[in-house]
Amino acid sequence: MKLLILNGPNLNLLGLREPDIYGKRTYADLCAYIRGVCAEVGADCDIRQTNHEGVLVDLIQQAYGVYDGIVINPAAYTHTSVAILDALKAVGLPTVEVHLSDVRTREDFRQVSYVSLCARRTIMGRGFDGYGEAIRWLAEQLHAAFK
Repeated sequence: MKLLILNGPNLNLLGLREPDIYGKRTYADLCAYIRGVCAEVGADCDIRQTNHEGVLVDLIQQAYGVYDGIVINPAAYTHTSVAILDALKAVGLPTVEVHLSDVRTREDFRQVSYVSLCARRTIMGRGFDGYGEAIRWLAEQLHAAFK
């Protein structure tokens, strides 16, 4: 099983960016955590981060036929990108949306998620553990589908 883990804008600044919301652990810490969870469930993973919407769209399109599922934290593009939604719908891979913070308790403009329109599950407000939950859930679903 091979998973693509996608992270959107400003996640590379974890530890610096609003630590009261996102915590003090770094993006390198997040990647190490993700790799550990993937190893635990027997999944290979590629982890990518970009600040550019078009790059996220390209990575999603390139995932077709290569990956079995996607975990995505589109960050600010969650609330603005129909292009990311369309790319996810086009490739049709099982997708789980993750957010470190609970966007439901934040600014009004964060209440809209285009990605949730096609994600099989959305996990928010659980920090790094949300990625673990997403990976474990997706691995469980994929294992069941492969049986």
